[in-house]
Amino acid sequence: MTSYSAIRLPVHRGPAAWAAILGPYAPGPALSGDRTADFVVVGAGFAGLSAARRLTQLQPGARIAVLEAGQLAEGASGRNSGFMIDLPHDLASDDYAGAGDDRALIALNRQAIGFALGAVEEFGIDPNFFDPAGKVNGAASEAAHAHNLSYAEHLGGLGEASELLDRQQMAELTGSTHYMSGLYTPGTVMLQPAGYIRGLAQGLRGAGVEIFENSPVTGFRKQGSGWQVATPNGSVSTARVIVTANGHLESFGVERGRLMQLFLFATMTPELDADVLRRLGGQPRWGVTPSDPMGTTMRRIDTGQGGNRIITRTCAELVPGMNPSQSSLDRAAQVMQRKFDQRFPQLAGMRMQYAWAGHLCLSLNGVAVMRQIDDGVFSGCVQNGLGTARGTLTGIGAAELACGEQSAITRHFGGEDRPKRLPPQPFARIGANAVLRWKEWRARDE
Repeated sequence: MTSYSAIRLPVHRGPAAWAAILGPYAPGPALSGDRTADFVVVGAGFAGLSAARRLTQLQPGARIAVLEAGQLAEGASGRNSGFMIDLPHDLASDDYAGAGDDRALIALNRQAIGFALGAVEEFGIDPNFFDPAGKVNGAASEAAHAHNLSYAEHLGGLGEASELLDRQQMAELTGSTHYMSGLYTPGTVMLQPAGYIRGLAQGLRGAGVEIFENSPVTGFRKQGSGWQVATPNGSVSTARVIVTANGHLESFGVERGRLMQLFLFATMTPELDADVLRRLGGQPRWGVTPSDPMGTTMRRIDTGQGGNRIITRTCAELVPGMNPSQSSLDRAAQVMQRKFDQRFPQLAGMRMQYAWAGHLCLSLNGVAVMRQIDDGVFSGCVQNGLGTARGTLTGIGAAELACGEQSAITRHFGGEDRPKRLPPQPFARIGANAVLRWKEWRARDE
């Protein structure tokens, strides 16, 4: 193709709470006028900023421009749960065990974590924003406990460590008697995702990377031997374009009809005062993913990460137009209030300060789109709900492809099939959301 035009731009429902709790933020400049660069990166999330950092390593001195549609960490990078997971985490399975080469994926995930840790150390990012604390799979029923046992057996076969926690240990960790057991794994990093992204961007700017905020890419077209990338108020002429817009790859006409645009919803409490903390009990930092992937993720943070707060995340909805409704957010917030009250009866009725929707992009066969999509155009998209680690990997890989480099990352993602074609709309949306609601009901206590 000689041109790619965006048919839609990102729409966000509710605030990006991880960014909001960090306090006032002065965004960087928006792109204006016409300029040139050696590389243009579309998107400044985990994939985009990882791509930019990898470019600085591969081609020191290259002119790199990163174009972000909104403000840093206002999109998906500020709307996730902050889990950077090293182990298999297949959201389509019953117990997260993957169907492919799990050892290879673990090695790649740990490469992503090591890359992110390198950025934390190189750029002096607050270590509170990158906490290698591990996580727990929480189980509230015998069926979920069986999932934990199955997953522990799977991990043991891979030579990976895990520790089963009983009901008392889970209560001592979380302050909740809701969980009958948990499975602790030590390799997950608990991020303050907005803090990490802003710190990474600040470090890259110090290294000479130009990052433009509030500069949505409306399209890019062939210009001689290169490309002209356009925003509402400017353009950049470049030899190579790296698209790291996750599901918005489809907005540019790539893999249309093959990408599932999902939203997960989340809430966050106000900052908990001393009296509430006393009633709550438990430890100041922890993260619990549900043993059933359709259950509820819970997390507690402390002052080093934006205040003593609890985050609840659940409810999934397929939204092909990538514009979730306010009524969907309102419904999800009611569900999450019930789940919060169920887990913490000592705090029941506490009103949430923030509620939001976060965009995920999945493919039916669980593959990413990390490849060359045109002459001089490369993609690091489709993270399958694992944006912190998978996004980091696909960003690194897209940068390597753009520089003609080969690595374990490019070989892994380059060997994947194309995303499978989805059923036609509206059947895909209706059918998928019916299945999601049924799975949500089945996992209602998890």
